[in-house]
Amino acid sequence: MTVATREGSSSLPEPDTAAAAAAKPLFNRSTKSASLPDEPLATIEPNKSWGAFDRRELWAHRELLYFLALRDLRTRYKQTLVGAVWVILQPLMMTLIFTVFLGLLVRVPSAGLPYPVFIYSGLLPWMFISGGIIGCSSSITGNANLLTKVYFPRVLLPTAYLATKLVDFCISFVILAILILIYRVVLHYQVVVTWKLAVLPFIVILMTVFTLSIGILAASLNVRYRDVGVALPVLIQLWMFTSPIIYPPDLIPLRWHNIYSLNPIVGLIQGFRGALLGTEIPRLALAVSAIVTAILVVCAAFVFRQTEKGFADVV
Repeated sequence: MTVATREGSSSLPEPDTAAAAAAKPLFNRSTKSASLPDEPLATIEPNKSWGAFDRRELWAHRELLYFLALRDLRTRYKQTLVGAVWVILQPLMMTLIFTVFLGLLVRVPSAGLPYPVFIYSGLLPWMFISGGIIGCSSSITGNANLLTKVYFPRVLLPTAYLATKLVDFCISFVILAILILIYRVVLHYQVVVTWKLAVLPFIVILMTVFTLSIGILAASLNVRYRDVGVALPVLIQLWMFTSPIIYPPDLIPLRWHNIYSLNPIVGLIQGFRGALLGTEIPRLALAVSAIVTAILVVCAAFVFRQTEKGFADVV
């Protein structure tokens, strides 16, 4: 019996010859044809010029941003008893505790506002900023399995997490609106709320960019220096007590007001309160917040661009 080969016809090998051929490896690793190249044939890496904020690349991956944010939302409240209700319970419980101990017992002033409204209007933006910074800082190290498998703009990871915090912020804002109606703050400040309320979207955007910039910067450093993830919650806690969240800035001596306004959180918190409740909007503090945010955007883009290429190797 014969079989056809490229060279023509040949007879079948003997049984012992066939067994020897089957036992022989398909290729010899020592041969030149089976050796791998020393250098990769192609390298996928971010854009050379400010790749972390390449608008065309981010727009091409816009659907990935949506699915990453949706995944984070589902993972956060998976296998919980009350689910997304925690978004409302956390600021409400903290408002209740501060109202009892600081508002009723210590009698901390509240700038002429009902203390629960004063506290909640400060805790709401602060919890968005602090939670967003801490979550963004661990967003890259927490997705190590994804980083080592496929390339995509790494900046989408902290951005997706902050998008979930923005959803929480919107849900908690509804509770703040209910508190305002209950205490009739809108009626009391009816004259000045109308025009100041138009500034609120710009303050929320500034607050979001500020949080994202620090989050991206912390995420970049946390990949190589894990001390950042350990020290950040402590620093955030200290930052809270140096900001007008549970007390009005009027408690600060007048000669220290300009120095106190250098804290970018002061402008964001007081600007949010002023735009929503009709109180004074500190222009100097808000300008400082805008300048600090612009500087942070540049620093975050530069650091992220320098460290993004080695994320998959270090993480």
